[in-house]
Amino acid sequence: MEDQKTEDSNSPEQGLMEHLAELRDRLMWIVLVILVAFLILFTFSEDIFSFAAEPLLAQMPEGTSMIATGVTSPFLVPLKLALLLSVLLTIPHTLHQLWAFVAPGLYKHEKRLAVPLLTSSVLLFYCGIAFAHFIILPILFNFFLGVTPKGVEVMTDIGQYLDFVIAIFFAFGLAFEIPVATFLLIAAGATTPRRLAEKRPYIIVGAFVIGMLITPPDVISQTLLALPMLFLFEAGLIMARIFLKERIARTEADAAENDYEIVEESGFKSEEEVDKMFDEMERREAESDRSHDKS
Repeated sequence: MEDQKTEDSNSPEQGLMEHLAELRDRLMWIVLVILVAFLILFTFSEDIFSFAAEPLLAQMPEGTSMIATGVTSPFLVPLKLALLLSVLLTIPHTLHQLWAFVAPGLYKHEKRLAVPLLTSSVLLFYCGIAFAHFIILPILFNFFLGVTPKGVEVMTDIGQYLDFVIAIFFAFGLAFEIPVATFLLIAAGATTPRRLAEKRPYIIVGAFVIGMLITPPDVISQTLLALPMLFLFEAGLIMARIFLKERIARTEADAAENDYEIVEESGFKSEEEVDKMFDEMERREAESDRSHDKS
């Protein structure tokens, strides 16, 4: 009987149920912490919305104010902002719970790499939101209000304003994750800093395309997002060159070895033979051009 109980406790089904129970408990803790943070923040929801609206209110002409076109907007908009803020502020706790669930199945070197990457990704996300609130939004609203036609009174709806601000916050928060993404690509051996640097013209175009897709439809927002993305891309390359020297050297050595094998398989035994082949092709082309000119 005891042996049968031991086998049942070590069965795959039992192990799966234990993992699912642990995952359920950790998800419940995540939801509970978010709920507690929401209840606390909701009591200050009006002050939080005033702080979020400060970049626009500071640029609006005297005598104008924001409006609420929906009947429930004065209640739902601050509630929505408080809920979003509670989720953002509890991201460290959420990641801690997920990390505690996943960490036992990771190797030591994966743990050493994951902890600083998770920490830096959270900090960069917060930095992106702060950058958007204190720098980008004042510039945008100053521009938009400055080009308002005469006779038009600016009265922004609070619901539309919150949707606009959330889109900007998430766009810049995700854009600030570029150094982490670049670092991970290089750490995984998928590419090298030299190869990424060679593709810099395509990355510049891609940054402006991404800025066009995930920001409001104006050139100012697109440019203000694309420029930090390019700067952060370069920062990711620098950090990878500093902390991944050995891995980069191994990746480049493997790539060089693969290129050499391709040349060997193609029948060219050395670089000299390849150069001779191209010289012969150029000589034949030159002779063909001269014969064509004579005719």
